[in-house]
Amino acid sequence: MQCECVGTENETVPDAVVLHDGETVVKEQMGPEDCSEMAMEALCRAGDEKADRWRSLGIVWRNVILMALLHIGAVYSILVIPRAKPLTWVWSYVCFIVTALGVTAGAHRLWSHRSYRAKLPLRVFLAAANSMAFQNDIYEWARDHRVHHKYSETDADPHNATRGFFFAHIGWLFVRKHSDVIEKGRKLDVTDLLADPVVQFQRRYYKTSVLIMCFLVPTVVPWYFWGETLWNSYFLASILRYTVSLNVTWLVNSAAHMYGNRPYDQNISPRENRWVTFGAIGEGFHNFHHTFPFDYSTSEFGLRFNPTTCFIDLMCWMGLASNRKKASVETIQSRKLRTGDGSYGAVNSTQDKEA
Repeated sequence: MQCECVGTENETVPDAVVLHDGETVVKEQMGPEDCSEMAMEALCRAGDEKADRWRSLGIVWRNVILMALLHIGAVYSILVIPRAKPLTWVWSYVCFIVTALGVTAGAHRLWSHRSYRAKLPLRVFLAAANSMAFQNDIYEWARDHRVHHKYSETDADPHNATRGFFFAHIGWLFVRKHSDVIEKGRKLDVTDLLADPVVQFQRRYYKTSVLIMCFLVPTVVPWYFWGETLWNSYFLASILRYTVSLNVTWLVNSAAHMYGNRPYDQNISPRENRWVTFGAIGEGFHNFHHTFPFDYSTSEFGLRFNPTTCFIDLMCWMGLASNRKKASVETIQSRKLRTGDGSYGAVNSTQDKEA
């Protein structure tokens, strides 16, 4: 905790007290007679109380231990790769893509933002893929994500990036939810999620679906179809695949809120991060996404570096999806000029527009 006085022309007579609490800077204007030791202590105390609210959340040791064991298992899985059959490598990658789509095309773009519509077969597939992802059921994932958008970078943000990279990446899972997250989540309109039979079915049988989709199916398929050992298939297709998929999702919350440019709105934290885009199959255009959250592509650039958008477009072509929402070119260019940092320029290419 650090406090200081900010002076006017006479540096010995400060006219304000600045409180640095690691998250915000609070200024209380004062006359020279008010900038006393008592005032300083009061402001420091207020900042300490705010910091204590986070420290008092309590560590969830179960999550800490489980995540530690999972990542240790993932490191060991790397040693298993040379001993596994090539088909098991391919299968593990296929499971990773299905896992990612369960989050990006499912929990995120379909259920959190309603950026397109999906018919029942596609919804069932995405719900199963979301269970393979094992990142909370669709209802909880979508509700918390809506809170994240509405109260981004505040105490109500489940993975508030102003708390630092570690907290935004994984640390938020190691402590109990801040009371603001719970309170704001209760006030959100989630009637669409409550009325969705696929969402509610997955929520009701979530533990069973996770056991089957996240661990049994990835492990048993290589063993049954091409004679892979259960040990190799478990550590590659289940443990390593699951750990990698978790971390690429978390990078959207951490790296994509801290590193990159802000061509659409330089006044918000989310950034455009191409490395996150590659890993999270199209979710790294984060400044665009927070500026135009209704856009099904989460990007100005159509299919470029965006496998999730390719998947949704393919589903539309097959008649399984429809009603894709898209920000107009005019709206995007206008917003760039008004609030962007100038890094992308104000003109989009015809190729990108057509994509």
